[in-house]
Amino acid sequence: MTGFVSFVSSGPGDPELLTIKAADRLRSADVVLYDDLSAGPILDMVPPGADLVSVGKRAGRASPRQDHVSRLLVDHARTGARVVRLKSGDAGLFGRLEEEIEALHAAGIGFEIIPGVTAPSAAAAAAGIPLTRRLAARRVQFITGHDVTGALPQGLNWAALADPAAVTAVFMARGTFPDLAARLIAHGLPADTPALLAQGVSTPQQAFWRGTVATLAVRLAGARPDPAPTLILYGALAG
Repeated sequence: MTGFVSFVSSGPGDPELLTIKAADRLRSADVVLYDDLSAGPILDMVPPGADLVSVGKRAGRASPRQDHVSRLLVDHARTGARVVRLKSGDAGLFGRLEEEIEALHAAGIGFEIIPGVTAPSAAAAAAGIPLTRRLAARRVQFITGHDVTGALPQGLNWAALADPAAVTAVFMARGTFPDLAARLIAHGLPADTPALLAQGVSTPQQAFWRGTVATLAVRLAGARPDPAPTLILYGALAG
């Protein structure tokens, strides 16, 4: 008896931004393995009696190992359960989805991936700006602000990231942005390039800060850790 796994993208956290398919899978789930950022009111959609298992990873906190999360998915599916793996934002963006898929492939367990609203799309919409601008920002690029050790990733394409005509979205960058900003400026990005910090988008903790790449770097240098999910946009931003 083998169950099935639905990778459900929770979007930025507002249940109203879930897709219809995502909501349907949550309402019919037997087991939900959820990220910390997917908790809260979205879990209210899960039927009574379903097992809720927190497998979230947060910077600076004790978190389940990825191999443990993958093993839980396989173990629950092997009982015949309808398993939902609830992931923050869009499941395919910086969520280690490939490792969990590989575990299911190896175990012969079927799955589906249900896409969701990405953090950059949600942040731009909440801030009242587009991600692209005709004649000014024809390219959007997404990067992660830290690697598995928490440091700024190596091997970044600095020429692309320092392009002032692009809009760049930096995930999980609160702690590394001062270093990132210094390197961007050293590679030719104007220090007065517009920047937007978005926290807790679509939740009661939503907050924005607008400035430049240079002023945002100063603001974040030495700042205390903040548990709210943070995204940084910089480049040819409107508004």
